[in-house]
Amino acid sequence: MTEKVTIGNCELYIGDCREVLPLLPKHDLLLTDPPYGIGLDYSESFKDSKADLIALVEWFMPMALLAAPVVSITPGNLNQYLYPQPTWTLCWFNRAGTGSGPWGFSCWQPIMCYGADPYLKNGKGRRGDYIEWSETADKNGHPCPKPTKFMSRWITRVGFDSHTVLDPFMGSGTTGVACAQLGKAFTGIERERKYFDIACRRIEQAYAQPRLFEDAKPAAAVQGDMLLPANVIANRPLPATEVK
Repeated sequence: MTEKVTIGNCELYIGDCREVLPLLPKHDLLLTDPPYGIGLDYSESFKDSKADLIALVEWFMPMALLAAPVVSITPGNLNQYLYPQPTWTLCWFNRAGTGSGPWGFSCWQPIMCYGADPYLKNGKGRRGDYIEWSETADKNGHPCPKPTKFMSRWITRVGFDSHTVLDPFMGSGTTGVACAQLGKAFTGIERERKYFDIACRRIEQAYAQPRLFEDAKPAAAVQGDMLLPANVIANRPLPATEVK
């Protein structure tokens, strides 16, 4: 049975997104980090196998593309080809590495985007198609959370003009925390009670703190670290990361 909890400008549902999504109004942005199909043991109701991911993508993507004009997903490196072809694929670049792969340390993850670039749509020029961020994710009880500040950058890059953000695989609520800090309305759906409770607590804490990104400014149109001297880049401290 679906339950709803309202915290500030966030509506949080515990339930199956297949049941909840058809009941929701259209949002400006759907942004989510779904299961990767790599056998990770984090859910009692989802096995995270490749076969389960294929079935998930088959029913989820048609619903997602109807739920918002812009959809942005982190599919992981291994099984991104199971998704429909995106309008474009952005890159989350992490010099410190996000894990280990068959060709060494994995220093990037794809961000699949469906719909129009908000900067080009609003006549604000071109932006780079990557986000560089090496922040360590918080230890919050979820085995694979994303870093909060990275989530804020991701939301701003694909939806700086979005007022309402939807995450059908809310997990521990990092998207909701970032939206609370950015002043955006958020709707989250999570089927696992233990992660739902963590998300509620974290979002409550986010509203209890001053907003970190008051009137957040759009990212500047620059080429990132390509503008920095090579010795500056090489000598930067690289924090350790542990994200999905």
